[in-house]
Amino acid sequence: MSNFLNLALLAWALDAAHRGWHVIPLRPHDKRPAGHAEKLCPGTGRCAEGHLKPEQRATTDADLITAAWTQQPYNIGIATGPSGLLVIDLDKLKPSEPEGTPDGAASLQALCERAGQTLPATYQVRTPSGGQHLYFTAPSGARLGNTANRLGHHIDTRGWGGYVVAPASTTPEGSYSLCDDRPPAPLPDWLCEALTTPQRPASQVPAAPVTTSAVGYAAAALRGEVSNVATAGDGTRNAVLLRAARALGRLIASGDLDRSEVEEALSRAASGNATQSQRYYDDVIQRGLDWSIAHNPQRRAA
Repeated sequence: MSNFLNLALLAWALDAAHRGWHVIPLRPHDKRPAGHAEKLCPGTGRCAEGHLKPEQRATTDADLITAAWTQQPYNIGIATGPSGLLVIDLDKLKPSEPEGTPDGAASLQALCERAGQTLPATYQVRTPSGGQHLYFTAPSGARLGNTANRLGHHIDTRGWGGYVVAPASTTPEGSYSLCDDRPPAPLPDWLCEALTTPQRPASQVPAAPVTTSAVGYAAAALRGEVSNVATAGDGTRNAVLLRAARALGRLIASGDLDRSEVEEALSRAASGNATQSQRYYDDVIQRGLDWSIAHNPQRRAA
């Protein structure tokens, strides 16, 4: 069984190399690279002239790949930068995240709608958690690195300095499986621009004064959440806005805040440095408040 697993993983590793993708062995049933860490580097062998990081050890040499995978059932890593790839990683929600939070696929769909664009069909891998890896060929002359949440909530990218886990690899959570075997499509120009245009920093302009009839803790909570939304950086505003609506919805349910005041304050805060339509933000606010009010006890009339 072990030899069969070795040969199956070897076949997938060789297939990746045949596509021109640079392969690195990952620990069996794990996502971490095999081999020693930099702090434990002996400074001998391949590291005689300095520690070689996984990206530097990645190879398309069939003999080296065969020698490795006939020894151990390594999982397969693909070093995206040397392979000329930019991979979009769409994550699923974590169990601790509030219901209604957009996952990676929903965030990418919203990004496409805002840009008035569609993504071409491309090589695609399903992760054990149900997420997706979308493979694109990186444009020549652009050295794209890794990003986290830059394109949207739960959207990461892997380029130079990163790697992805290839199909047939397994972890305790499950297997990576191939969903679409077509060659990777070129990364669309509009996505490349989104990844290379300097990001605006979080706004340092104070939020507009909040007018409220509330007092004490409720008033302070409203002002604090409004400030959080107003100063949220690009790629985080939607999630921050939803969390703020959820938090303030509890105080509406308890009778400590007026809903119309909360909606107006959050809407004005979200409109600063907006990257989406005001209608979109207002919908996020409404959904967040509705959910929170429905899931929190309301104060009974005296």
